[in-house]
Amino acid sequence: MTERARWLVAGIGNVFLGDDGFGVEVVRRLLGTELPPGVKVADYGIRGVHLAYELLDGYETVILVDALSRGEPPGTVYVFEPDVTAVPDSGGPAMDAHDMTPDTVLALVHTLGGTLDRVLIVGCEPADMTDRIGLSAPVEAAVDNAVRTVLDLVANETERV
Repeated sequence: MTERARWLVAGIGNVFLGDDGFGVEVVRRLLGTELPPGVKVADYGIRGVHLAYELLDGYETVILVDALSRGEPPGTVYVFEPDVTAVPDSGGPAMDAHDMTPDTVLALVHTLGGTLDRVLIVGCEPADMTDRIGLSAPVEAAVDNAVRTVLDLVANETERV
């Protein structure tokens, strides 16, 4: 019997929209690394509804990896922790499978009656999210930095127990 995962690293994004595929690429590279027991790494791509239902399983820490614009130079990697207790229950977020941002996924979890202990977001400032396959040069260059950042976060989270 396998141990139930206590930590989830989820890649989010659409590989057909350029830099929006950032989270998917980071997770793809993480799948080739050795992680501590109890850590699940998965590519959710544009399946935000599936991710929301997965989060109902109750993870201690969830790390979402996505391309998110925060006004920084393209390729900037940042980590932040949203206040999961402040996620509004809007009566049900819009279910556009191509636009399930981390906020929308977290709102859906809340709407479904789920709770989250801790969520960390590893984001990267995109340069180009137009219809195309492949990351821009600055975002591609940021992928290894994001992989190291996720590995450091996982190490810190798994040491907390």
